[in-house]
Amino acid sequence: MSATPYRVLARKYRPQRFEDLIGQEPMVRTLTNAFASNRIAQAWILTGVRGVGKTTTARILARALNYETAEGGGGPTVDLSVPGVHCEAIMESRHVDVVEMDAASHTGVADVRQILETVHYAPVMARYKVFIIDEVHMLSTSAFNAFLKTLEEPPPHVKFVFATTEIRKVPVTVLSRCQSFSLRRVAADELSAHLKRICDKENVAVEDEALAVVSRAAEGSVRDALSLLDQAIAHGQGDVRAEAVRGMLGLADRAGVLDLFDAVMRGDTAAALDGFRGQYDVGADPVAVLTDLAETVHLVTRIKLAPRAADDPSLSEAERLRGRDFAERLSMRVLSRAWQMLLKGISEVQVAPKPAQAADMVLVRLAHVADLPTPDEAIRMLDGAGAPPQPPAPPRGGPPMGPSGGSRGPEAMAPARMTSGAAVAREMAPEAAQAPPRAQQAQTQPIMRLSRFEDLVALAAREREIQLHAALLRQVRVVRFEDGVLEFQPTPDATSDLAGAISKKLQEWTGQRWMVAVAAGEGAPTIHEREQAEAAARLEGVQAHPHVRAILDRMPGAVIVDVRARKPEPETAELDAAAVDALPAADDDIDDF
Repeated sequence: MSATPYRVLARKYRPQRFEDLIGQEPMVRTLTNAFASNRIAQAWILTGVRGVGKTTTARILARALNYETAEGGGGPTVDLSVPGVHCEAIMESRHVDVVEMDAASHTGVADVRQILETVHYAPVMARYKVFIIDEVHMLSTSAFNAFLKTLEEPPPHVKFVFATTEIRKVPVTVLSRCQSFSLRRVAADELSAHLKRICDKENVAVEDEALAVVSRAAEGSVRDALSLLDQAIAHGQGDVRAEAVRGMLGLADRAGVLDLFDAVMRGDTAAALDGFRGQYDVGADPVAVLTDLAETVHLVTRIKLAPRAADDPSLSEAERLRGRDFAERLSMRVLSRAWQMLLKGISEVQVAPKPAQAADMVLVRLAHVADLPTPDEAIRMLDGAGAPPQPPAPPRGGPPMGPSGGSRGPEAMAPARMTSGAAVAREMAPEAAQAPPRAQQAQTQPIMRLSRFEDLVALAAREREIQLHAALLRQVRVVRFEDGVLEFQPTPDATSDLAGAISKKLQEWTGQRWMVAVAAGEGAPTIHEREQAEAAARLEGVQAHPHVRAILDRMPGAVIVDVRARKPEPETAELDAAAVDALPAADDDIDDF
């Protein structure tokens, strides 16, 4: 047995120089130029996810600030190829002039005060006294406030380096006093290459696919990747295989995930359940399987929208080829629906008492709706397959009628124009398009007779009195309406001067004085209230129709929110005046639906 204790890979291959940092070229370039031009800041703050090198960068920065050769020469530099007298102690966190503090366990103002009491003393051995504070966002508000003055004007021999994973929690007053560097996640291909170099140095046989699995699982964190690689080497006794790594991490086989995705998208429920059970039996976590499916949906969507996404070097050849095939076959509607259902399904599986059973049900739902048509497609399919022949459309003046005079289903509504009572009233109002200019109208217009309240509403719309038109629709409950007389009960939200406003406009539009008064009796419902009641009746009628019930049964969770009338076709909508006069009059007793 070796007398030297084993050091984990994350510590053994910890970067010692700026050149050893991978994936952080923008920060290294900025610091290199700053040191070369002697524009060295007084404080830095490093932010990024776990394991990207924040603390390591802080130590390298302290080493660069205090670089000194054995002969006593040198100065602040980023060229650390030759170790200096302070380098080893700084990198091992045991130098007297480089103080490291974990703010997660030293959060109070008393801990900060201990630092502030020492900043005025000169360094014992090195050029600068460097304070490295990790997880700085954990400091209390009082601790941050105690830092501000010293951080703004520190002594010339003091430098501060902060590190945090939650930069949004750091007060802006602190951020404004520091140079900020965001350490990015390391790309999967770059991380795989780094792991490959380490395996070569360790004389470990490793598959490229295994390194890709580790890199994806690390999510851009170098420390996580090295820890997983260390575990994989021990798991495989020096031989790292992709299948063994997936089993160790509880991940699904990548090819198996693609097969599972294919089965789900084809609607093959049996194959999907068998594929998932095969993954589960070899140790795959149900949440991991669904997460991999969601990643596949995301990949296929990216390839569909941006074909160059298939050239990602982190993808295997199978993922690249099958991803392109899926992108050609699947529509955005299907992919978007699968994405939403998988997100919801992952949440369900995470809280389910038996995750495997919950995952089964998620896959059943996915396969069931994979080829589900849109509502429009479903209606067309039902109409074309089993809908009864449609009778001729009724005259324009009335809504469609069944054989017994009642409302009919949506298959008979298409040829007809479905309108509310207020809409019919507006059609019966004087033609707005033929109105002469307002100035000429004031001189030549005879007295206008209004026989119905709906005619007044249509007149307000024609005159573009938007506010009054809205009030007539929503705030007037008519008690009595005759030529020259309007009595109504206002709704609670009506304005107090509504009667006066109506009277003024009526005299202006009709050329005669009107008596408009608020009545004590109970008025009829407003036009808006009637339209809402009619819309509710239409919706209830549509929901009761067998074709619509069949659609809702095939689309679990779907609801009808509105029933809209189909607009007339151009060739049937533009009728000449003679044709309009020949149409039979509308029967006011017929319901709209």
